[in-house]
Amino acid sequence: MFRLFDLSLRLNGFPMQEAQREYAKIKAIPSEMYSDYLSKQKKAIVDFHVKNNPLYRELLQSKSDLAWESLPIMTKKHFQKPLAERLSQGYSLKNVYINKTSGSSGDPFIFAKDKLAHALTWANIIAKFGQFGIDFNHSYQARFYGIPLDKIGYPKERFKDFISGRYRFPIFDLSDKVLEDVLATFRRKKFDNINGYTSSIVLFAKFLQQKNIILKEVCPTLKCCVVTSEMLFPEDKLLLEKQFGIPTVNEYGASELDLIAFQNPEGEWQVNAETLFVEILDENDNLVPNGQEGRVVITSLYNKAHPFIRYDIGDIGVLDEKSTPQKPILKKLIGRTNDIALLPSGKKSPGLTFYYVTKSIIEDDGNVQEFVIKQTKIDTFEIEYVSRIALTESQIKDIEKAIETYLESGLTFHFSRKDKLVRSKSGKLKQFVSLL
Repeated sequence: MFRLFDLSLRLNGFPMQEAQREYAKIKAIPSEMYSDYLSKQKKAIVDFHVKNNPLYRELLQSKSDLAWESLPIMTKKHFQKPLAERLSQGYSLKNVYINKTSGSSGDPFIFAKDKLAHALTWANIIAKFGQFGIDFNHSYQARFYGIPLDKIGYPKERFKDFISGRYRFPIFDLSDKVLEDVLATFRRKKFDNINGYTSSIVLFAKFLQQKNIILKEVCPTLKCCVVTSEMLFPEDKLLLEKQFGIPTVNEYGASELDLIAFQNPEGEWQVNAETLFVEILDENDNLVPNGQEGRVVITSLYNKAHPFIRYDIGDIGVLDEKSTPQKPILKKLIGRTNDIALLPSGKKSPGLTFYYVTKSIIEDDGNVQEFVIKQTKIDTFEIEYVSRIALTESQIKDIEKAIETYLESGLTFHFSRKDKLVRSKSGKLKQFVSLL
């Protein structure tokens, strides 16, 4: 079944042919020349933003030493201002790709990529999925993701799914009754891959385990399962591969950047060294030896519209000792888990559900800077947030209305404005925590 995936990207102004050519050139670089490529590209993106981006120049504070190790570490805190004030010269809100991060770390914000950089992201994704026989123009994906429930967002996402060859299972309710319907859909449709949030897919696998069902026997066309956004523990990987009967591929990415790491067919968690430069740093911003854990700090080598240079993503990770500049291997990633919310009706809902609720309080003015949601009782939640201006009663009512739409009615929420939120040992905020 032919899909319009590539065509839809081109119609949206993304230069896919140019990106594919550029990506092929990068992949063709000999291993002995790869360090030179990275050095050249790092210098080029820094020079561009020094010359063209006021936000980055302000961050440098007239720094004369532009040696790589002396460049400042960027965080989401540096982006708490309207997007238009963060764009490089030559770029505007009308000629860039704009999106919001998931807020799974508690630090949601709006970002931009120039269209070639975004096309390169897709060239990379297409290549990585292609290793497992997945062709976005012809594949049919079972997608375990959230979806906006408003009158504009819902049909828009459904149309994007249709164009992209995807069938979406919304994850706001994963009770057994709903999972029965999911299983029935797998019996009817010829999916060849599964993609989505780790916790949701693991819940489905546990449901299959209870029923002693192997999904591949129900849906013989399946080739692989790709999990993303949350930590995949070894025991869960074993469960998925047993109950699905197909390889499970571990993806680690960030919407504002690209795929960061993607499991290759040899089972290695290979870091994207084509469009990103990944460093592991200690608490003093010094590079740690491979094999030691530290903060994951990433540079987007091609995004000219918006600077992500030595950007601390908020995770702790370890690069394998056998890593090379051309083929870094992620040995371990710490701190990308989300709890499950248990609701009075019996619904189970992944923590990332709250991303769709908190969209209600994310505005381009950057007022709400951080937030966490804690479930203290089966029907009671606390929302702690940091903002320049306190949320109004009207905004709080809008949030409560959104919560009722996405989850269920009868829940109690307490809002508390804080000067600072408590972070985990990894230095990352966990957006949703269950204290049950």
